[in-house]
Amino acid sequence: QVHLVESGGGLVQTGGSLRLSCATSGRTISDFTVGWFRQAPGREREFVASIVWSGYSTYYGDSVLGRFTISRDNAKNTVNLQMDNQKAEEAAVYYCTGSESRIATKPRDDWGQGTQVTVSS
Repeated sequence: QVHLVESGGGLVQTGGSLRLSCATSGRTISDFTVGWFRQAPGREREFVASIVWSGYSTYYGDSVLGRFTISRDNAKNTVNLQMDNQKAEEAAVYYCTGSESRIATKPRDDWGQGTQVTVSS
């Protein structure tokens, strides 16, 4: 199990950019496959992106492909989600997730508390 803490949420204009970070405490983040999910009011939780524990592969939801980039900073022990050209409908609570499974591509075992992203038009 891993304790995950998100940061970087806030207000962004439509078409703008925002960068989220996910940090762990007491564990090495490269031991985990780490992902991001989001949930807007009244909508189902949606997979956004993930990076596998080896760092060799990344996965993206169809709606963010080409606009969002997930990366890992081993020196800072964080996983980052760069969100560009944001759309109004992407306002949601964004959750960092993790899994120690070596085969998981959309990790759901551990969840952070979430960070709010608000997109203004």
